[in-house]
Order: sequence, then structure tokens, then C-alpha cells
Amino acid sequence: MLTMVSVRNFLSGSHSKLKFAFSPKILDLDLLNVIMVLHQIQSVILKYGNETQELLKWASRSGNLGLRVLWLILHFAVTIWYFLLGVVQSFESFLIACDILTKYEALDISKVRYLAMVIDSEEAQELSKVFELLQWVADIGVKSVCLYDPEGVLKKNKEPITQRFSSANLSEEAAVNGRLVTRRNLTLEFVSFEDGKEAVAKAANYLFVKHYANGTKEKSDFTEPQMAEALGAIGSGGAEPDLLLIYGPTRCHLGFPAWRLRYTEIVHMGPLKSMSYGSLVKAIFKYTMVHQNYVTSSCGTSMMRKIDLTDAASIVCILLRMFFFDCRTKVKRYLLACMSN
Repeated sequence: MLTMVSVRNFLSGSHSKLKFAFSPKILDLDLLNVIMVLHQIQSVILKYGNETQELLKWASRSGNLGLRVLWLILHFAVTIWYFLLGVVQSFESFLIACDILTKYEALDISKVRYLAMVIDSEEAQELSKVFELLQWVADIGVKSVCLYDPEGVLKKNKEPITQRFSSANLSEEAAVNGRLVTRRNLTLEFVSFEDGKEAVAKAANYLFVKHYANGTKEKSDFTEPQMAEALGAIGSGGAEPDLLLIYGPTRCHLGFPAWRLRYTEIVHMGPLKSMSYGSLVKAIFKYTMVHQNYVTSSCGTSMMRKIDLTDAASIVCILLRMFFFDCRTKVKRYLLACMSN
């Protein structure tokens, strides 16, 4: 049977029959650079995705055989690209879960004081998946979690979820992916879309009574501190999550209270059914490695992020943007020529 020790020995070159010229650390560095470049390429494709999609739809509806062939080729290329990207991400998650990528072992969970997870309401009905996800979060060491879904499915199942993850049901130590971890009590908060609507209505009424109902002639615009004061006065301010993970088919926070997302890092994790322990660790690790600088301006406090990228990834990004821009210009000229003829 293949064990983790044999896998480590296989990768490190200590196997008695096979010798390799690379180590897990080199594999870790090279794979991270490859994945970084792939994500940069994906961002470029998504940037021009909407315009290209409209262009290709028009080409598919036209009677020009050449345009239809072009549409089929590009559609096939994009499909293959996302398939390969999914394979790379799945392989990376597997390596993280198996502790082969040693870089992720130095996870400073203290930087994630409050974690929020947005789950699509339809997928939130699968409580077994929600239980498994929360179990991973507890094993990693997160202490406070906010669960949100638009229709309040998780809020309706608050009792079984809290009972499952109460301090009495969380053992002190447990084995996770072959290693021993210490679990702490997990504090849960349940939020739905109705909570946000109610908070906005109460805050508006509070501001009206305080600034307009007393007969004041001067009507000034409300500022961000006044809104924060109103939300705090009605008890709907809430803690601001450091990191927001979105589980669902759409890249959207699905109505999570916007006043709690001023400095929150938002990461789309894909559908809940395809969640993995490795992708969760990667998202949290990536957040902890980002440098955050807070500056004060006339509009209030804002946050600037500085992300260190390799020179190779930056150069590839620039070349891809130039390539896509050039291709888009040439295709537009060709289509205009076809339409004029």
C-alpha cells in the first residue's frame, strides 16, 4: 500500500531504486510559480471574456463558414484551457492535503480573526457538506465563523449545526490528513439576506429620527461614520470579516451585508460540491501572506494591498494582454470588412 512516507521518499529521491534530481521544496516552488502564471492568464481571459463571447455569438449566428470554424476553434481552446486549469488546481489541492507542499505548513491562522463563508442557498441544503466544511475550518484553527446564505437555510438549521460544533463535541486533539491538530471552540454567526434588509430599514429610521424629525433646517448628507454609528446603535454593525469565502456557482457575495466588507478579502471557491481541504488551506494561506497597509485620506481609512509576483508571471501577463488586444483588433477589422462586403 502506498503511504505518505513512501510518497515523501519517492519525491525526495531517497528511494532505493529510483533517484531524482529535485526535492519537495523545488517542486513546491516550481508548482507555485506555474499556478501563479495560470491564474494571471485566467484573469486576462476573464477580462476580455464578455466582449469576446458576444463577438463569437454573432459569428455563430452568421452564415459565414469561416467565422463558424473560428468560433468552434476558440470555444474548444477555452474549454481545454479551463479543463487543464481545473486539473492543475485539483492536483495542487491534493498535494496540499498530503503535506507534500511544505510551504503551506507555516500557516499563521492568527491573521484570520473572523472568517465569513457565503454559501448558495440551494447548496446549503446539503448539511453534510456544510458540516464537513466547518470541520475543516475548526481543524485549521479558525475561532470565529460567519455563515451566510440568501434564503436563510443555514439559519433555520442553526440548532443542529451549533450542537455539532459546540465545545462539548469538539475533542481536544484529532487526526487530520495524517497529522495531529488541536481544536478550539468554534463561534458561529448565522446571517441571511433578510437580516441585511431589516438592518438597513432600522438604520434609516434611526438617522431620520436623530437628524430630521427634530425640525432641523439644515439637511446634510450622511457620512460613513454616521451610518456606522446608526448600525451600531441598532445592534446590526457586526464584526468585519478578514476573509470571505464564496461557495456557489456565481462570483458574487449574494447580498452579504456590504457595510461589513470594507476591508474584507473576497475569494470565490467554486461550488460547494467540489470543495476540498487543500483549496481551503490555500485560500487562507494566500490571505495571510498578503501585506496590508492602511492609509488615511479625506474619504476615511482605506487599505492598500501589495502582492509580490514573480517577474516571469508579470512578463507573461503583459505579453498576453498585448496578444489579446492585437487579436481582438484584427478580428474586429475582419468582421467589419465582412459586413461591408
